[in-house]
Amino acid sequence: MKRGVALAVSALILTACGPKTPPPPPTPEQALALRPADARLAALYETSCRACHAMPETGAPMVHDRAAWDPRWKQGEAVLLDHTIQGFNAMPATGQCATCAPDDFKALIRFMAGREDSAT
Repeated sequence: MKRGVALAVSALILTACGPKTPPPPPTPEQALALRPADARLAALYETSCRACHAMPETGAPMVHDRAAWDPRWKQGEAVLLDHTIQGFNAMPATGQCATCAPDDFKALIRFMAGREDSAT
């Protein structure tokens, strides 16, 4: 019996250490309700980012949709910041946030990507 328990524990450990699948994307209703915890960032998100990143029909990566954000995330923070500031494809320069500083953009990107770690 002890061997069976040891095998089960080993299997659980190996599963926990294996590649993780991203959580499912939020529903459109959930995406519309998501906001950064910080009040200032929430206000910036509400007036600039939400119009595209919470509406599936825009083609922008949806807020907290890790499957959409992870390939972008792998490009690194400098690339994501440059795309945000300069504009990229349909993304307008600065995401139309004239009052956002680079650190605001970084925090908003992390929020939308559903990430707390730095992009590398």
